[in-house]
Amino acid sequence: MRIGHNYMVKMKLLLPFALISACLLQAQVVTSFEGISATALSSPRLPIDPNGAVGTKQFMQWVNGYFQAYDKVTFSPVWTKPQSIGNLPWAANKMPNCASIGVDTVILFDRLAQRWVVGGHTGSNYTYCVAISNTDDLTSSTLSWYTYQFPLNSVLGVNSQGRPYYPDYTKLSTWLDAYYMTVDLEDPAQGYIEIGVLACALDRTNMITGGTPNPMQCFSDPNPIPVHGTWYLGHSLNAADVEGTTPPPQGRDEFLASIENPLNDGHTTTTNTMNLWDLHLDWVNPTNSTFTKSVLSVPTYTPGCYNVANIAYTICVPEPTFTKSSIHYHIDSVGDRIMGRLGYRNFGAYESFLGTQTIRVGTGFDHQTAVSWFELRGSGVPNVYQTGSVNPDTTNYRFMPSIAQDKVGNAAVGYSVSSGLKVHPGIRTSWWNLPGNTSPTELVIKAGKGDELNSAKWGDYTSMTVDPVDGCTFWYVNEYFPVNQTSTLNWHTRIANFKLSTCH
Repeated sequence: MRIGHNYMVKMKLLLPFALISACLLQAQVVTSFEGISATALSSPRLPIDPNGAVGTKQFMQWVNGYFQAYDKVTFSPVWTKPQSIGNLPWAANKMPNCASIGVDTVILFDRLAQRWVVGGHTGSNYTYCVAISNTDDLTSSTLSWYTYQFPLNSVLGVNSQGRPYYPDYTKLSTWLDAYYMTVDLEDPAQGYIEIGVLACALDRTNMITGGTPNPMQCFSDPNPIPVHGTWYLGHSLNAADVEGTTPPPQGRDEFLASIENPLNDGHTTTTNTMNLWDLHLDWVNPTNSTFTKSVLSVPTYTPGCYNVANIAYTICVPEPTFTKSSIHYHIDSVGDRIMGRLGYRNFGAYESFLGTQTIRVGTGFDHQTAVSWFELRGSGVPNVYQTGSVNPDTTNYRFMPSIAQDKVGNAAVGYSVSSGLKVHPGIRTSWWNLPGNTSPTELVIKAGKGDELNSAKWGDYTSMTVDPVDGCTFWYVNEYFPVNQTSTLNWHTRIANFKLSTCH
C-alpha cells in the first residue's frame, strides 16, 4: 500500500500507471545458465548460501567454501573449476586466521569503486575477513587482492559461561564512508538463540587502496551486550547497500533495517512494526559516532512459518515427496528476518531503500508463504513509503527472496517456490514498477525436478543485483535440485539475467 497519497492523486495517475503496467506485461526474455553445483566440488556443504553479484565484466558467485565467476556475455567460467576459499590470498598474505571462512560469506561488487569484495567470518577464534580486488576484471593478469582480518572476540560480548557469543548471519554492505558489517549475536549456552545484534563500520576509504584501515567501529543493541541475554526479536540487520553508480549525498548516514518478530508469549503471531537504525559515523572522532534506533509502522503480518511454540523454527514449506509416515518433507523458509539485500538507490529527486521478507498468508502454522516487500523514502530518516506482496496463487509457497531495482524504478524480486502439489523447489522472479505501484508479473527461471530429503536447510539467502554498466539488467542466483537429494549432495545453482522493456 502507498503511504500519504490521497484518492484524487491516485485517480489522476491511474492512466499513466496503466500504460506502464501494459509495457511491463510485454514478454521478457530471461536467460539463465548453470552456476556452481555440488557435483563439481570436492567437499560440497549444506546449507550452501548461494549468492553473488554482477560487476562491469563478470558475475561472481559464492556457495559455502567455493567461488566462481562467469563472463557476462558468453557465460563462460573464469576459472576451469570452482575455486576453494583457500585460493583467496589471505593465507598468501600471512593471515592464517582467515583460512577457514565458510558459512555466511557474501560477494559484493562495490559499484562506486568498481572493485570486488568478499567478506565472511571464521568458525573459531572469531575473525571477520575481507578481500578486495585491485581491479574490476577477474580475468586481468594483474588481478590481486587486498586482504584484511578484523578480530571479533573483543566486540561480541560474552555469555554467563564467559564464552564469546557466536557471530551468525554476517552480512556486508557498501556505503560511501564505510563497508558495514552486521552480526547476529547467538548464545551457545542457550541453544544459539539470538540475544542481540552488532553493526560494525570498516574503513572502506583505506581498504580499497590497500592501505591500513582505521580500527573498526562497532555498535550493539542491546547496549551493553548482556551476559545472560533473552530472545532478541529484531535480529538480522540489513545495512543499506548502494545500487547503481550514484553515491549517497556526501555525509549521508547509513541506515539499517530489520523486522520486529511477534512477542514471544506463546500466542501472539502478528507484528506491525519494523526497526530502523541510523548509524552516524565519524572516523576523525569516533566518540561522535552514534547508533540510534527508531520504530516504523507497517501493515500487520505474520512472519513466514512462524511457530509460537518455537520462534526459531521456521520450517514449514512442503515438498511433493512424502516421508514413510505419509507426511510431506518440509524445508526452511527463514521467514523470521529481512532477506538481503536492503538495496539503496539515489534518484536525485528522492532516495529509495528497498527490502523484502517472507510472510505467512492466512492463519495456521502450516500455511502458504508469500514474498512481502517494502520501500522506504526520505532525505532525513526514511519512512515507509509503500509496501506490497507477491502471491499470485493459493497453493505455492514463495520464500527466500532477494530484491533490487533498476535505474528507472522497476523492482524485481527472485525467490524459491515449492508446494506439496507436484511443485518441486524451483526458482522464479517477479517484477513491477515502483513509482506506478503496478501489479507484479511472475516468470519461471528454473523449475525444480527434485526435493531435498536429507536436510530441512534451504540455502539461507539468495541474491538479486543490477548491472552497474547499463543500470537495467537484473542478475539473480538461487538453488534447485534436478533429482531428489538423499545421502549424496547433488544440489545445483542457476544464474539468470533479464531486463525490463521500460529500462533503456
